[in-house]
Amino acid sequence: MVRAAPPWSHEAHVPEGETTLPVTALNASAAAPAHGETLLEFPDNYLLIDLCGEHDRNLAILEDRIGVQILRRGNRLAVMGDADARGRAGEVLRALYQRLESGKGLETGDIDRELRMGPALRETGPQEGDQTEMFGEDPNGRIEIRTRRKVVEPRTEAQKAYVRALFEHELAFGIGPAGTGKTYLAVAVGVSMFLGGHVDKIILSRPAVEAGERLGFLPGDAKEKVDPYMQPLYDALNDFLPQKQVQKMIEEKIIEIAPLAFMRGRTLSHAFIVLDEAQNATSMQMKMFLTRLGEGSRMVVTGDRTQIDLPRGVPSGLIEAERLLQNVPKISFTRFTARDVVRHPLVAAIIEAYDADARTREKLEDPS
Repeated sequence: MVRAAPPWSHEAHVPEGETTLPVTALNASAAAPAHGETLLEFPDNYLLIDLCGEHDRNLAILEDRIGVQILRRGNRLAVMGDADARGRAGEVLRALYQRLESGKGLETGDIDRELRMGPALRETGPQEGDQTEMFGEDPNGRIEIRTRRKVVEPRTEAQKAYVRALFEHELAFGIGPAGTGKTYLAVAVGVSMFLGGHVDKIILSRPAVEAGERLGFLPGDAKEKVDPYMQPLYDALNDFLPQKQVQKMIEEKIIEIAPLAFMRGRTLSHAFIVLDEAQNATSMQMKMFLTRLGEGSRMVVTGDRTQIDLPRGVPSGLIEAERLLQNVPKISFTRFTARDVVRHPLVAAIIEAYDADARTREKLEDPS
């Protein structure tokens, strides 16, 4: 936790043997001795309050992730720790403060993104020939997906590559574990492209397959039977569009949310199409879905090879499609790992534990 600054903290007193650097000398902080102190000055106290967060929770996140101690001293922050950690904390704090100065908000996800991607964002900018007119990208290479309710920014390098692929390719695959933002980012891009006039409708689909259990007969009409399977897609849409607008667009067939089986026989033109949980599509279903792609459309296929709920012996259409199409030009494959998980940190640890166990079992079964 962040300790309250002592009464003398506003005097910027530093114990003997430690070093206080000029408050703006972030780049020089690495020259300070290990376990010293760096003072950073932020002229706008209101922005500093937002930077620190409620009860200094943002500072607590940085302390935990970087391994420093941060104290508030008036309009200054005192960063204590070894030289490398102080330099890293200073870079992150400066970048987050600049974000606030530009008029943007600051959420936990923004801190996580800066911790994961900060140096890469500052070193690489937009590449020549990028289709940046379809999404926002600043001179530092930060990508923004603009929707009615929020602006979404990729939080890992894989997510950034994935978002680029969604805008630049007519068919894109996102493959990886749960919590890596595959579906969420795809729906965000779909909403952004619709609002920008690049597509006329959004079509979201999933195989209606139970996750390892049989629910039996479900009451209601067809929509009421399949809606529980589609709920994650509704949740994503409601994050990006007002709920009343989502309902109206569904009523007007501008947004369609339907099981994969309902796609047969259709040609989907001028639409943004997402197939979620594609690991539960059979080979025939996957071929059927991919061949629905029509003129002016974009198609995204997302899935996790480790969470296949098909009956034993039924091959996954996602695995087959990856094998057959990975070398086909103009088709993009983005692969995520546990390092790209942006949910609770425990989710990444859980995925890594299961992956390690799977590797151990494979070695035992095949010693060669």
